[in-house]
Amino acid sequence: MRSLLAEYGETCTAIGWIDFHTGLGPSGFGAKICVGDVARARRWWGADVTSPLDGTSIAADVAGPLLDTLRQKLDLTGAKRVCDRGTCGACTVIVNSKVSYACSILAIDAVGKKIETIESLTSGSKPHPIVPAFVNNDAQQCGYCTPGFVMASKGFLDRNPKPTYEQVKEGLGGNLCRCGTYVGVRQAVLEAAKNL
Repeated sequence: MRSLLAEYGETCTAIGWIDFHTGLGPSGFGAKICVGDVARARRWWGADVTSPLDGTSIAADVAGPLLDTLRQKLDLTGAKRVCDRGTCGACTVIVNSKVSYACSILAIDAVGKKIETIESLTSGSKPHPIVPAFVNNDAQQCGYCTPGFVMASKGFLDRNPKPTYEQVKEGLGGNLCRCGTYVGVRQAVLEAAKNL
C-alpha cells in the first residue's frame, strides 16, 4: 500500500506524523501529513464517510478518529468520548459487522464500510430488540456508557444469538460502566436474544 510519504515525498512543510493504526503521533510509524496534503489525500483515497442513517457522505478527516467524524460532522452524538484510548467502550460502533471503538479507528479507514451507530438501531419502523430490553432491565443509570453497551450488545448478539449469562459477561468485557449496571446490561442482552 502506498503512503503519503512515498507519494508526496519530503517536498512540503510537515505538520506531524500520524500512526495509521492508532491515529496518534509521533510514533515513528505511519506517514508524514503535510500542509496541503489533506486535499490530495482525500482525492487519493476517495475519502468520504457515509452516514448510517440517511446515506449522507462527508469528507473524512485524514488524521482524525471516526468518533470525531461521527460526532462533529454527521451530528451522530450517541458514541461518547471518554477515555480516548480504546479502553472503556463508550464510543463503540459496528464497522462492517465488527464491534469497534470509534476513538481508535481513523475516519479514513471507515471509508466505504458499513457503519452502525446507536442512532441506526432506532431509525427503522421498529427498533432493534436490544433497545427496549435495556429499558425493561434498567440497564442504564447516568446513561453515558449506554450507547456503547447497546452497540457492543448488538454486535455480540449478531455473533451469538443464543448466549448464556456467562457468555454475555465475557462478551461484553470490553465495555466499562462507572455506575455498575452490569447485571441489568447482561439481563437486557438475554431478553433481547429471546426476541431476535
